[in-house]
Order: sequence, then C-alpha cells, then structure tokens
Amino acid sequence: MRGKFEFGGDIVWRPSSDYIEDANITHFMRKHGIKDLDELNKRAEADVAWFTKSVLDYLDIQFYEPYTKVVELSRGIAWPEWCVGGKMNIVHNCVDKYIGNPKEDEVAFIWEREEGEYGSVTYKELHSMVNRTANALRSLGLGKGDAIGIFMPMTPEIVAALLAIAKIGSIALPLFSGFGVWAVVTRLVDADAKALFTVDGFYRRGRIINMKETADEAAEQIPSLEHMIVLNRANLGVSLQEGRDHWWHEIVQNASDEAQTVITAAEDPMMVIYTSGTTGTPKGALHTHCGFPIKSAQDMAFGTDVRPGHVIHWMTDMGWMMGPWLVFGALLLGSTFLIYDGAPNYPETDRVWAMVDRHNITTLGLSPTFVRAIAPFGEEHIRKHDLSSLRYFASTGEPWNHEPWMWLFEMVGGSRLPIINYSGGTEVSGGIVMGSPILPLKPCSFSGLCPGIAGDVFDENGKPVRDQVGELVITQPWIGMTRGFWKNPERYEETYWSRWKNVWVHGDFAAIDSDGLWYILGRSDDIIKVAGKRFGPAEAESVLVNHSAVIEAAAIGIPHDIKGNELVVFCVLGPEVKPTGELESELSDLVIKELGKPLAPHEVLFVSDLPKTRNAKVMRRMVRAAYLGEGLGDTSSLVNPEALDEIREARKS
Repeated sequence: MRGKFEFGGDIVWRPSSDYIEDANITHFMRKHGIKDLDELNKRAEADVAWFTKSVLDYLDIQFYEPYTKVVELSRGIAWPEWCVGGKMNIVHNCVDKYIGNPKEDEVAFIWEREEGEYGSVTYKELHSMVNRTANALRSLGLGKGDAIGIFMPMTPEIVAALLAIAKIGSIALPLFSGFGVWAVVTRLVDADAKALFTVDGFYRRGRIINMKETADEAAEQIPSLEHMIVLNRANLGVSLQEGRDHWWHEIVQNASDEAQTVITAAEDPMMVIYTSGTTGTPKGALHTHCGFPIKSAQDMAFGTDVRPGHVIHWMTDMGWMMGPWLVFGALLLGSTFLIYDGAPNYPETDRVWAMVDRHNITTLGLSPTFVRAIAPFGEEHIRKHDLSSLRYFASTGEPWNHEPWMWLFEMVGGSRLPIINYSGGTEVSGGIVMGSPILPLKPCSFSGLCPGIAGDVFDENGKPVRDQVGELVITQPWIGMTRGFWKNPERYEETYWSRWKNVWVHGDFAAIDSDGLWYILGRSDDIIKVAGKRFGPAEAESVLVNHSAVIEAAAIGIPHDIKGNELVVFCVLGPEVKPTGELESELSDLVIKELGKPLAPHEVLFVSDLPKTRNAKVMRRMVRAAYLGEGLGDTSSLVNPEALDEIREARKS
C-alpha cells in the first residue's frame, strides 16, 4: 500500500522512439532548430511574440487581413492585445478552409447517444450544418456582438450551434446541461443574452430529463431574451411559446446551406464561459477569436499529440471549458473528435471501453473520479474490448491519487500508454502544466509547463521553490489568457493579479520535484493548517483511497480553539462495503499512521457521494460549508447538489 501523498518517486513510463519521432512537438522544435523542451521553454519565455507567431503559423491560422504586431502590452501584462490589427474568424480556420479540397470528405466528428445510436459528420457536412444554423440566427435578426446561450447536451447540433454563433460574429455562452433555473438566469442576464439554443429533453441513465421546462422558467426571468431555438431530442411533445420559440428542424433544417462568414477583428469577443466559486456571482471569462481556440489547439497538438487521422474523446459537457476546447482544438488540427451525450458507465460499466473499440479512439480524456468509480469492478469489463487504437490517456479536473493512476496505467494501458495529466482552467483556455509525449512520467505527475507558459511555484514570500509545495504562478502573458471578466475588469485584476506585481496567481498549490516534474495538489484556498502545519487535502485523501474499502474521499479543515484547524474526512465506500465503527477507527488510525498524530481526524464520516462539478471536481469548500452549516454560495455548477444535504446530516452531534 502506498503511504501519504508524495511528489517525486520513480519514473514508470519512458517514451519509445516512435512517440518521440512522430510527435507534433518534435516536428515543431526541429522546424525552429531547437534541441529540446527546456530550450523551447526558455526561448518562448524570453520572446513571447516569436513563440506565438510560430504557433499561429504551425496551426495555419489564416487572416483576412494580417496583423501588424503579435502582442501589444501598453496596458500592462494583465491586459495584452494579440494579433493587433488582424482580421479573421475562427470558423474559417475550423471549417471553411477545408472546403473544396480532399479534407472536406474526412470525418470532423463522431457522435454517440446514450441509447446506443451513433454516426459521423464530415467536414463538408459540418460546413453545411454550420451555414444553415448561421442563416437561421440571421433570420431572427441576430448578428455581430449579440450574446447567445447554448443549453444543450452533447448532440451533433451543439457543435453547429457553437460554430454558427462565432461565424456570424455573435458571442457564445455555453451552459452546463445540468444547470437549474437560477444558474441559467444568472449567466444569461449578466450577458444580456438575446437568444438560447436548447432541447426538449435528453437521456441520463435511461431517464428523460425535461430541459425545455428549465429553459422556459429561466426565460421568463431574462428580459433581454427574444428567441429560443429548440431541438427535438427526446420527442417529449413540449409546447412552444409563439413568437419566441422555434423548432430546430423548421428554422435550421429549412435554411440555406450557403452563408458568409463575418470578418471579425482577431480580438473581437467570441465566447464567455462562466465559472463559479463559493461567494459572489459567477465570473464570465471572456475569450476572443484569436485566443481560446489557438491555445486549445496548441495544447492538444503538443500535449496529447493529436493530428489528422486521430480520434480524441473527452468526457465533458459544452458548459465546461473542455467542451469548446475539444471542438476548436480538434477542428483546427484537422483531426476527429467524439462527443457522447450520456453517462460514461451506462447501461454497463464498460460503456467507455466499448466506445474506444467501436470508434478507434486514439486519445481518451477522463477524470480520476471516473477511474476510482470503475476500478472496483475489475478487469472483465476492460478485457472484452479491443483497446489497441489507444495511444494516450489524458486527464484533467482534479489531482490524482497514486493507486487509481497506477490502476489505469497498468490494468487498462498495460504500462504502455502515457497518462497526459493536464491542469489549468477556463481563464487560461487550457493548461498551465501538462504531460508530454516525449518526456518520462512519474505517477500523478506533469512533465512540465505547457510550451509558451512562463510558470513557476512561489513560496509565501514570492520566491521560487523546489521540492516543496507553493503557489502556482505565471509571469508572462500567453495568447489564451482571458480578456478579463465580462463587465467586471476590477474583479479579474483582484482575482489573479493583486498578490504580487505582474504575477498571475492561479489559486492552485503545486510542487516541482528534483527531476523537474510537476504536481498539482489542489486549490490553495482548500489548504488545511493544523497546529501550524500546512497541508493539502490530497495528502489525507490519498491515504484514505489507498484503503480497499474507500472509492473516494474529501478532507476539510474545521476551526479548533487550540490547533487553529482540525481534520474531518468524508469517505465514499465501495460496492458491498458497509460503514461500521470498526472501519471508521481503522481509517482514522491509517491517517494517523501515515500523516502523524497531530493530524488525527476529528471525524471520519461515510457518505454515498461527494458534491462534484460535471468535470468531476470535488467541491471541498462546499463540503466544509455544508458541514459547518454555513452559506454554500453558488451551487449551480454541481451535478449532485443533494450530496450536500447528506453531508449536513452526516455530522455527529
């Protein structure tokens, strides 16, 4: 059994010559006469403009009018302007430029429904879908600068909606498909949304969820909303409000499939993605045509090594940044992506492995939570499928624990496939740190910084540290950085730029080991300090999930008069495991043994689930608030808010 959470350890995967020689990043470096990633990172940090231009050229980003300067920093490092004077539209680069050449007949994306149906869409077919959708929007009087919400499951039409909004110069507002009324209203009111894409309903674990009902209730509270386009996904027979609502199959399918792409400035707004914390209203991260999509494609190319002929699937929702990341990144690279609109373990535990087999997936993006959930079911559900197409696992959303990481690496990947760990955020447009197809890996690690990110780990005094935990920071601008929070520049500056001058403080605890590998240890505002000892919750959680009875764990600190804080842990047990006093004592003793007596848990509590976002992040701050009976803040990002009720009830008197 592995002990407490550690960074460092032994290298378990080394790239073979074919990984190194075939890698996109290898070709990129050779083109510029660069011998290794260290040299690339130093050059990129020293000359941001050179690196950015090189990436734009590598991705064949085409401009209607060329930019005169790569980046302008006259407003300061927090407010750079990119591709100054350039005119472009990202949809031209994702779709239009492939039409009229052999690329148009290749598959742009594959879709699969929870019920089992699946199909594919070529680049030419996608071009027609996007054009018809764009013409439908124009027929409603929508155009440049208008904000349009997307509140849909991962259907083929959601891809067309996202791209059509950008094509006409409007601003896309992707929303999590599991949102309730308040969450939809808050975001669409903030953005003054004029229109909304939605569906009648969708399937989740065989049950139909009425999405139109939520959209209708929300629409009544959004004064700016004029139109709703409704896809008939589940045949619910919902009613439409005359003058406002329009069936997709009538307004889109009957539109012309020829449409002009609006010429936008490179820095024109393209998308606002809302993120939320425990206090305050959701923050709208603003992204432009030459920002988010470029960073997405760069990371996908250099980290997960996607290229034409590859199929990438990420378990995601369009309301999480990995949804647009998947679409823009794969299309800019001329590859193929897969979307799935159901539960990843329904109707059987092997659903994901069946999709890998069926669609020849080469890169599979998943979460540690998913792995922890399916590992107890053993090998049988894996072995009955041909997974030989897989070349990479990828992961984001939360820190790994050693045992689940090794289970995926050894049991599923046969110790042959790297796990490309990826961490950053919505405001970053992708990653700060990432695995690499050409560097060795240790369990739970990141190979290093994403090319073009000038990152570091600082101590409390703002000094770089190694082999110890500190704050994850960035010291140079990058093209994917958010252009601020929608209507709230002061909040953006306060959130990221207020602690140290000209330093982006991301809010994650990180570490760099003696071999230069990186580790993300969770949100720094989740830190627990007991009797002067600071530690991340991942330390206690790793100890607990190493026990055979525990699938998931969450650790929080609660106030203590003498020690400042004391530890409380929540455990989700495996199938057939019963919570007992003996197990509680055993787990408590295990934490004491591995972390020391000062960190003895005040309580070990058993719950059936932990509150999570759709990307499987455990919301520890909400766990703590629920346990202490405090205000929860914005819970709209949770897929299972009922878990908070169980946490309240679990507290002992």
